[in-house]
Amino acid sequence: MQVRREDSVTGSARRAQIVAATIATISELGYRQASFSRIAERAGLSSTRLISYHFDSKDELIGKAIATIYNELAAFMTARVSAATTPGAALETYIRSLVEHIAGHRAEMRAATEIFLNFRPEGGSAAQDAATDLSALAHVERLLVLGQASGEFCAFNTRVMAMAIQRALDGLPFLLEADPDADLAEYAGELAGLFARATRP
Repeated sequence: MQVRREDSVTGSARRAQIVAATIATISELGYRQASFSRIAERAGLSSTRLISYHFDSKDELIGKAIATIYNELAAFMTARVSAATTPGAALETYIRSLVEHIAGHRAEMRAATEIFLNFRPEGGSAAQDAATDLSALAHVERLLVLGQASGEFCAFNTRVMAMAIQRALDGLPFLLEADPDADLAEYAGELAGLFARATRP
């Protein structure tokens, strides 16, 4: 049975180093080219065995990489949205902050897109299954329900509106692949204005 020293400072730092190298390798070369040898080279490791020591499989490593990307995104978003004082302000902050994070983390978003399109863990669900998970809409839908309850938002189907908002944002990394020079400040402003008009009485 393999024993890993995950709880040590050195072990945690090494795992983080490998995960960062995995994200960078996928972003630069694509998911299918991100072999252990390429990841080890990127991380400055002497052998791929050091990856296997810290991660039981490539599935575990990729899972940790995508979790790292989205945990950082969630922390960024939570800090900003939680400071908003009204549902309307929270919705605008959500839209603008998500675009801001994507703009500042293009490599990570490119890696996430590659994983989303290609990762199929053994014995598990494809990453694309997350696109059909309604829980992914819960945070936006909750804001919309609160806005309607307070009278700030007009009547509409909150599930449909949440879907429209989230999918407009989910598509941004794909837009950047096609148009790297897209004006993201304008994109954020247009989306914020569009959904402000769509949700107000």
